[in-house]
Amino acid sequence: MEKKCSAIIIGVGPEQGLGATLAKYFALKGLHVYIAGRSEDKLQQVADKIRQKDGSVISVLADATVERDVAHLFKMARLDGYDVDIAAYNVDSNIPSPLLETDAKTFTTLWQQNCLGAFFFGKEAINVMKDRHKGTVFFTGATASLRAKPPFTAFASAKAGLRALAQGMAREFSPQGIHVIHAVIDGVIDGERARNQFPDYVKAKGQDGLLQLDAIAETYWALHKQHPSAWTHELDLRPFKEPF
Repeated sequence: MEKKCSAIIIGVGPEQGLGATLAKYFALKGLHVYIAGRSEDKLQQVADKIRQKDGSVISVLADATVERDVAHLFKMARLDGYDVDIAAYNVDSNIPSPLLETDAKTFTTLWQQNCLGAFFFGKEAINVMKDRHKGTVFFTGATASLRAKPPFTAFASAKAGLRALAQGMAREFSPQGIHVIHAVIDGVIDGERARNQFPDYVKAKGQDGLLQLDAIAETYWALHKQHPSAWTHELDLRPFKEPF
């Protein structure tokens, strides 16, 4: 008897955010979703939205930088009898800090959240997918994955590390049937964080000037469904108005 399929998404925050949108989208596609993050209230809001659409979801309090939290997340899926079809690392912690004002704690924290946690997550995902020779692992990157710009040098260092991790995993495990994807979000997402933190910028960008959440989720799903003879490892997503 074939096992039921699931998706694990870590880095789920506001209901109007990418992690939550991916979870809702994957649930609509029939996957049981495990959503993980550090805010119980936010996880509950997202879970409620999924259940309102008759989706199947379990929320898990987890810190991506704590190895046992990440291991527990994948252990839950196994004990519940689910195969993991999709694992998405969507942690995106950023702290603006000019280099000479960046202390070791800030630099280390950014690396732990954006890179070390991805290592924990990616390793667990591979472990549960390798026997089936099947599955998709997403790492959500940023413009900083490709180029550093002050005052985000520490953030860029961490995101560049994330990109290298994804690239190495793709080269090692693609031949084993596991699709590893690094998605560069090259622009600002039209979500709760942007609207709360810099509303004037959002307004100035105008209609379709920011990345739309559902559009990103649709792209992730299309990548998941790609035929293995034509896999994408890395792509960048940006609004058509965005200069680059």
